Amino acid sequence: MGGAVADEGPGGVKAPDGGWGWAVLLGCFVITGFSYAFPKAVSVFFKELIKEFHVGYSDTAWISSILLAMLYGTGPLCSVLVNRFGCRPVMMVGGIFASLGMVLASFATTIVHIYLSVGVVTGLGLALNFQPSLIMLNRYFSEKRPLANGLAAAGSPVALCCLSPLGQILQYRYGWRGGFLILGGLLLNCCACGALMRPLAPPRKRGDAGLPATETEKKARPGRKLLDLSVFRDKGFVVYTVAASVMVLGLFVPPVFVVNYAKGLGYEDTHSALLLTVLGFVDMFARPLCGVVAGLKWVRPRCVYFFSFAMIFNGVTDLVGSQAHNYGGLVVFCMFFGLSYGMVGALQFEVLMAIVGTDKFPSAIGLVLLMEAIAVLLGPPGAGRLLDATHNYMYVFLLAGCEVVLSAVLMGAGNFLCIAKKRRDPDDAALEMAAPAAAEEEQESLGKQTEEKREEEGRENTEEGSS
Repeated sequence: MGGAVADEGPGGVKAPDGGWGWAVLLGCFVITGFSYAFPKAVSVFFKELIKEFHVGYSDTAWISSILLAMLYGTGPLCSVLVNRFGCRPVMMVGGIFASLGMVLASFATTIVHIYLSVGVVTGLGLALNFQPSLIMLNRYFSEKRPLANGLAAAGSPVALCCLSPLGQILQYRYGWRGGFLILGGLLLNCCACGALMRPLAPPRKRGDAGLPATETEKKARPGRKLLDLSVFRDKGFVVYTVAASVMVLGLFVPPVFVVNYAKGLGYEDTHSALLLTVLGFVDMFARPLCGVVAGLKWVRPRCVYFFSFAMIFNGVTDLVGSQAHNYGGLVVFCMFFGLSYGMVGALQFEVLMAIVGTDKFPSAIGLVLLMEAIAVLLGPPGAGRLLDATHNYMYVFLLAGCEVVLSAVLMGAGNFLCIAKKRRDPDDAALEMAAPAAAEEEQESLGKQTEEKREEEGRENTEEGSS
């Protein structure tokens, strides 16, 4: 679980680690930004939605929760579609769905309509973009994969820095309905990102000279499963799934509630929304930097422990931030939360890629997201109910911090106790078995060389005798 897997693409195509991969990275950067920033950016409209539909905090929190649940819960569906049709067509259809959901939400008359349009339709569209973009990134990068993951993950804070103030401006000028309509048009950019996802074609052989590239690729990878459930046999994958599911219970709670936290302390809406910009600005630099660190030779084999440290850092930040009672304290909290949140975001899929490899990653990420969907669906609404009962944001942040710290303990202890020690013995045995095998091969090669020399000497003697 702690080591990196040397990956090759479909049909044994080695990852180019560059070239068109940088265009794929750009598309993944934009898609990641939309996928993760939208649930937080939509929270800017919560205050107006509460007034419009006469609902509580927990009711509006369901919008972000359903959106994230669709982003996560449709993972197996995305895996099946990607394995069946490929990443590019799935992403372009997803872009249409993402835009359509926000447009429909602008005509909503009840909060349930918001749930269905923003939560279900837009959430499904973003899911059909997010997962395939990560799959393509994993196929195009291997040696530079930690850096590529860090740069792609930076799309989330960059989008958050832009979408949060933009949402506030759109709300003031056009109302929440006009804001939703304009954001829906913005999401059509997902289709353009999907067009960048050019599939990797295997090198053509002499017998395949007359075949199109698509047929050559299909011929090189026969019998691909639409959903590979064998990943559950990997203990590393099981530990990762359990720990990540616990983590997302509290990971997304602070960004959803920090704006209303500041409003509850009596600060203006613009100052409150600026907190997400501060968070996103720090997060923007934390993710690529964390990707560079994770790619170091002595860090990459121990990336899972680096990931556990990032989660502990994030959880402790929530616990300390719960004691903030003024705007300055919230700004400091957002700075440290942005740093720790960026570390988690840069490492979470890098660790999963290292566990399962390229071939099983399309199925593995779908199954992980499905398991996390339940936790995502319960996290923000549960925190909203706690807020409605206590009217104190301190308890909300304390709960989120405890959940994230628990996930870090599960990840680190699970890897150390259940996986790392058991993997040492097979590796040692493999090395011991490899030595005699190499010696036998060397003896066989020497024997063949001596036989060839004898044959050559015999031929020279016969030629001399005949002369």
